[in-house]
Amino acid sequence: MVKNSEHAPEASEAAADGDGRAGSRPGWQPAEIAALAVVSLAGLLASLTQSLLIPVLPKITTDLHSSTGDVQWLLTSTLLVASVAVPVAGRLGDLYGKKVTLIAAAAALCVGSLVSALSDGLVPMIVGRAIVGVSMAVIPLGISLLSSILPRERASAGIALVSAMLGIGGALGVPMAAWIGEHADYHLLFWICAAGGALSVLGTWLLLSEPPGRSTGRLDLPGTVVLAGGLVCLLLPLSQASSWGWSSPTTIGLLVAAAVLLAGFVVWERRAASPLVDVRVNAAPALLLTNVASVCVGFALFATLIGTASYVEAPRVTGYGFGSSVVVGGLCLLPSGVAMLILSPASAAITNAVGPKITLAIGATIVAAGFVVRIALTGHLWEIILGTSIAGAGTGIAYAAMPALINLAAPRSALAAANGLNSLFRSVGSSLASAVGGTLFASQVIVLGGQAIPSLHAYRLLFGICAGAALLGALIALTVPTSPQEEEAAQAEPVPA
Repeated sequence: MVKNSEHAPEASEAAADGDGRAGSRPGWQPAEIAALAVVSLAGLLASLTQSLLIPVLPKITTDLHSSTGDVQWLLTSTLLVASVAVPVAGRLGDLYGKKVTLIAAAAALCVGSLVSALSDGLVPMIVGRAIVGVSMAVIPLGISLLSSILPRERASAGIALVSAMLGIGGALGVPMAAWIGEHADYHLLFWICAAGGALSVLGTWLLLSEPPGRSTGRLDLPGTVVLAGGLVCLLLPLSQASSWGWSSPTTIGLLVAAAVLLAGFVVWERRAASPLVDVRVNAAPALLLTNVASVCVGFALFATLIGTASYVEAPRVTGYGFGSSVVVGGLCLLPSGVAMLILSPASAAITNAVGPKITLAIGATIVAAGFVVRIALTGHLWEIILGTSIAGAGTGIAYAAMPALINLAAPRSALAAANGLNSLFRSVGSSLASAVGGTLFASQVIVLGGQAIPSLHAYRLLFGICAGAALLGALIALTVPTSPQEEEAAQAEPVPA
């Protein structure tokens, strides 16, 4: 198993560095590769859950004789539970151990997927998907675990890969689900996640060990309840805005309630003896600005998902679509996922060369360039794939740089909680993109055969907003303060070729 310097026999053969990790050993060790594979698999499976059902929702609607709005709860339930589970699991990891919390999150993926796989009705399937939402915590937990158990020169590359899984899973999930939905029973998607979750639990149990250095205190239950209420009141109207309408009393009421509850949460946490989220620490400019930049990049990533498959599947008479099948629409996202996977090590190398905030700015700028391509080039399918791939490459670089900034600024006793909060901010950005995209697609339409279809102008407007959001994220990243000592630590060791 991978062990920290206080536990592993090999630690005695190498000097420990300043943060307690084992000193450098040349090349990746087999145990380190195994640990990275386990955490990466868990992260990939968790991120798949965000996009896995999108291509098969129409089939589920028909099969279960349900309405489109009711079936959307298969996605909404996962989002709402994940938004609460991620920061709570981060705090639990800091208090009671990252490994055991990671196992619990992976087990939720297995159990929830089994519930959905065995369900023939919508309600139990939604319950299973809600349980699956807990598994989104595996990515921030895995990042904080790897940052503690891997030597510094290999931790940056490992963390970059796991962080990029948030984008890779989304890009790979759509084509895989589209192919299965067309050639097999969609329940197979749940069985795949259940098997992967079980494998992740077993691998984490056998191949990872708990690093020392836990936080003190207890879980802040009142703060957890208030935060849960605030996040639900925020994300629910964002996910339903296109159907409810922004002027709906329900939408307005929930957003107002969210503002009140989240403000109350901040006040409570500032006074709590053992806060769920250390407001003072996370309000520090380095962490706060990184999280705001994460919202911007998260916004752009999700717009790639909602603005690619439906775009190429639209009829040719729209003036932009290609009349492609659902499978082809999903496959157009595959190069984007491959680009994220390939470039995550490059992000670690760039971080070691110029620092994480410059790397984040570079990635966000590349994302913006990808959306400019999407706006300008619309005549050929390869042009759509090119623009989407450029945006995916930038997302892989940017997402991989975020944990490096978080790990530099957050105290080690709150590392899992800080990474969890960063993942939450990325999810908020994705929810905003879904809300904005849904509103644009509902308001800017052309009518063909009695059916309203989003216009080319709606897509271009969304891509323009995404390009602007990505550039804003790049500018914010450049303002993140880092001390000379932190920059030196981030660039101390080159990534082995």
